[in-house]
Amino acid sequence: MELGDQVKAYEQQIIRWRRDLHQIPEVGLYLPKTAAYVAGELKMMGIPHRENVGGSGIVALIEGNTPGKTIALRADMDALAIREETELAYASTTENMHACGHDAHTAMLLGAARVLKDNQHLLKGNVKLLFQAAEEGPGGAKLMLEEGAFENPKVEAVLGLHTGAVGGNIQNGQVGVCFGKMMAAMDRFVIKVIGKGCHGAYPEKGVDPIVMAAQIITALQTLVSRELQATEPAVVTVGKIHGGTAFNIIPDAVEFEGTVRSTDYQVREWLAKRIGDLTESIAHGMRGEVEYEFFYGYPPLVNDPNFTREFLQSAKKVVAEEDIVEVKIPVMGGEDMAYFLEQVPGTYFFLGSIMKLEDVQYPHHNSRFMLDESVFATGTSLLVQGAMDWLENN
Repeated sequence: MELGDQVKAYEQQIIRWRRDLHQIPEVGLYLPKTAAYVAGELKMMGIPHRENVGGSGIVALIEGNTPGKTIALRADMDALAIREETELAYASTTENMHACGHDAHTAMLLGAARVLKDNQHLLKGNVKLLFQAAEEGPGGAKLMLEEGAFENPKVEAVLGLHTGAVGGNIQNGQVGVCFGKMMAAMDRFVIKVIGKGCHGAYPEKGVDPIVMAAQIITALQTLVSRELQATEPAVVTVGKIHGGTAFNIIPDAVEFEGTVRSTDYQVREWLAKRIGDLTESIAHGMRGEVEYEFFYGYPPLVNDPNFTREFLQSAKKVVAEEDIVEVKIPVMGGEDMAYFLEQVPGTYFFLGSIMKLEDVQYPHHNSRFMLDESVFATGTSLLVQGAMDWLENN
């Protein structure tokens, strides 16, 4: 039986796994119900696994009958602190929601586990299954690496996917591949502008941090528009600002924070420095002071071109060639799959899978976000085919 037919035989099971997981969404590093569910399914499959790796992460291993290299397949398991408003029969039973598709990722990887276990005798090497917590933050991938997820046996390649509509114009059932920079670093900054409070009617007696903050926020946009090459992707966004207690009082300080997105390591370092330099210059020029902190989050997600070319050939065995779309412009969202791809060659691909609600396509991280379940078997097939082909050829 062909691999695609084998996956198809488990399609309804993959959907059931996803629906079960969709009802018990959990947030962050510790996902006791989700992890127990996944571990229970792996146990029934007879797949050895280690639990509580990087929070509630699980590392499972399928060893082939023929010695060889080891490839990892990764799925994230965590949800978001959003109350679901889809009215699906299998909607969340908690205050959280799988509003980004991680329940589907987990179900598709469980499907891959089932099919790979069935074909264990054909594997020329090993497949590690990484079920990861906290992709939405603070970053379970890094913690899993620190706790040995890529060791014993040593992982030499990694493959993962994101479903939904992350990749722009990728339609349901289509596969988005990228041969390099695919997603941005996800960094954060906090700036406190310190002035001198006074009565709003007599601003000359104080130093107005609100005016300083306004100048700084406006000037920060010029870092991208006037100091970076126009073809270099970068974003500086201020998303939160706090200051003042009354309409007629100039406060002592204003604090704001934002996110910085970039796809190049040098640009990332440059932005971190220039935000501080520019902020300090403006504040000092207006008789104020600043406190500046920059927090490095997930690094840029960069696919290995050679591995991606190999995966492309595997993908052609699963979907029609015209349904494989090259992602040429990086997505400015972040993904901690980037940590895994910093360690070994691999690729991360997009799988179009979105379902409209009342003729509206709601985006990721929305309370009405929904997925097209008919695409899940395709995701499982891509993971299985990619892993088996890589082991065969390497």
